[in-house]
Amino acid sequence: MNEAVVAQMVVSGALMGLVYALIAYGFQLTYATSKSINFGQGELVMVSAFICLTLTDLGLPYGIMVPLGLFCGSLLGLFVERAGVRLALEQKSEGWILLTIIIGLLFFSASENIWGRDDRPFPTPIPSDAIQLFGISVTPVEISVAVGVFFIMGMIELFKRKTLIGKAFEAVSADRDAAELMGISATRTVMLSYALSGMVAALAGILVAPITTVGPTMASALVLKAFSVAVVAGLDSGFGVVLIGLFLGALESLTSYYVGSGWREAPGLILLILALAVRPTGVFGKAVIRKV
Repeated sequence: MNEAVVAQMVVSGALMGLVYALIAYGFQLTYATSKSINFGQGELVMVSAFICLTLTDLGLPYGIMVPLGLFCGSLLGLFVERAGVRLALEQKSEGWILLTIIIGLLFFSASENIWGRDDRPFPTPIPSDAIQLFGISVTPVEISVAVGVFFIMGMIELFKRKTLIGKAFEAVSADRDAAELMGISATRTVMLSYALSGMVAALAGILVAPITTVGPTMASALVLKAFSVAVVAGLDSGFGVVLIGLFLGALESLTSYYVGSGWREAPGLILLILALAVRPTGVFGKAVIRKV
């Protein structure tokens, strides 16, 4: 066994696992306020990446393209909330499940008609030449993934804890009915959570596009793994998704190395099945106490 190769596989896989964690964090944001999930989150990642690619093709510098891309992602998140989630929540139904899937399919079809079906490279000013850190080869692009993930998640958590709007977010997450009695608009808070989720999806697209290229199917595998991370960690776990994302990414990489690339998807599915069977609230989730 070559320990250097194993260490390389673990680090490379863990860095990709951070992308799963970031998308899973988007699931966690909306679930916290509305107990709903955007099942078209992968399409938000993909459409945001295409929008950012278009902005780059128009000649906008990277430093301007990124905030514009995040803004567009937020608008897409708000569209999903308004068109697919709000009415279902007002009617206290589960219709948002089907509606978010339909909106995701709409985004997928629109992207194929607007940008085509071919995968396209995503230009980035970040160098792709590998550097050595403690004997492990990593690229600046991979490092940028880690920096971007921890930065955006850290800023959102600070926003939730240190601002009045953020505290309203936390209040609705804790008890929606009590928050409304205190004068907090739950509808606006849910809108905020979907806007933040869309922004997180856009950043995930920007970070992963230089590695995977941009295409209509770029996020189809990512979103399934991200959902596994969210469920295994717990949909109210916050930074727990980071730990599970790192673990799953490393486990996938090792599975591909030892068993074969065809089994790369297996660890995420196995973890998802075990979590649903053994601990539905997730490893870091809170136990649900029901009154009878």
